[in-house]
Amino acid sequence: MADPRSRTGDEPLVLGIETSCDETGVGVVRGTTLLADAVASSVDEHARFGGVVPEVASRAHLEAMVPTIQRALKDAGVSARDLDGIAVTAGPGLAGALLVGVSAAKAYAYALGKPLYGVNHLASHICVDQLEHGSLPEPTMALLVSGGHSSLLLSTDITSDVRPLGATIDDAAGEAFDKIARVLNLGFPGGPVIDRYAREGDPEAIAFPRGLTGPRDPAYDFSFSGLKTAVARWIEAKRAAGEDVPVRDVAASFQEAVVDVLTRKAVKACKDEGVDHLMIGGGVAANTRLRALAEERCERAGIRLRVPRPKLCTDNGAMVAALGAEMVARNRPSSDLGLSADSSLPVTEPHVPGAHTHTHDHDHVHEVSKDNLYS
Repeated sequence: MADPRSRTGDEPLVLGIETSCDETGVGVVRGTTLLADAVASSVDEHARFGGVVPEVASRAHLEAMVPTIQRALKDAGVSARDLDGIAVTAGPGLAGALLVGVSAAKAYAYALGKPLYGVNHLASHICVDQLEHGSLPEPTMALLVSGGHSSLLLSTDITSDVRPLGATIDDAAGEAFDKIARVLNLGFPGGPVIDRYAREGDPEAIAFPRGLTGPRDPAYDFSFSGLKTAVARWIEAKRAAGEDVPVRDVAASFQEAVVDVLTRKAVKACKDEGVDHLMIGGGVAANTRLRALAEERCERAGIRLRVPRPKLCTDNGAMVAALGAEMVARNRPSSDLGLSADSSLPVTEPHVPGAHTHTHDHDHVHEVSKDNLYS
């Protein structure tokens, strides 16, 4: 059988599966070209709880997995048998949710006789920018901001060398957005609704604190717990006094405090490390004020800013496929079929190679399994 890559040079065709939280994402990528990005979200099922419920997320992934894979392959116009590899988020994330994705990826890899790549969720958020702006410069400074992570990362090779410079020591930025939205009775998730209300508010109306910005504080670490508490107490004081809470001004002032710290520390890290590129990823990277302030500060500092379009910032299968394609292109070792999910997988491990103790036996049962998949 001819190598399917021969039609488009040596660019690998990879399917990526992402199930680290509440969205079932399946992407198909050829090299650095996005062919399909299918997402099934369970966010509405979590809204009434005010946050993601792990068991609900896991069950939603189980129900959505096969239909979402089918949709991605159809959208990409490719056959599962054409794939050069299958990539999946091995961690970090919710353990049960990760296991659904990892189990599905292993089943497809075995049935199709394709290499499996267990990859890191955070490294995938960096690599997805290749689908938007071309190959990542080396080194790249990345600011990742989401519901679970606020991190500054330096990558000299996205497949093997990602170094953490700083991270949140308590609440991540996305968690803070969710909690303040809940205090303001704006619903879940908090990021988009706070962003929307903030556009009509005054970011200088209330002087909320900037965490870990003192001269003796860690230069690249983040803390949003104190800010969250300060905002909540300010709102409670207003209500206790029988006064109306200026929701738009609170949203704008809170948001400004968050993005001020994020962008200030990211630009400082670029200057200190001599890196002239800053990539911003993760769900909070869809925030319009974060994008605007980052662009303003990067331009002033002579730093080139790279931010993927909002749909690629949130969790998706395309980012996993992008990193998987890079693993194939750079001949990185594939993962063993004994691959397991690791809810606390460190970002210093962009992927999880295996011992290669398993072989793909093309027996009768194997062929029957392949026929049950998508040709």
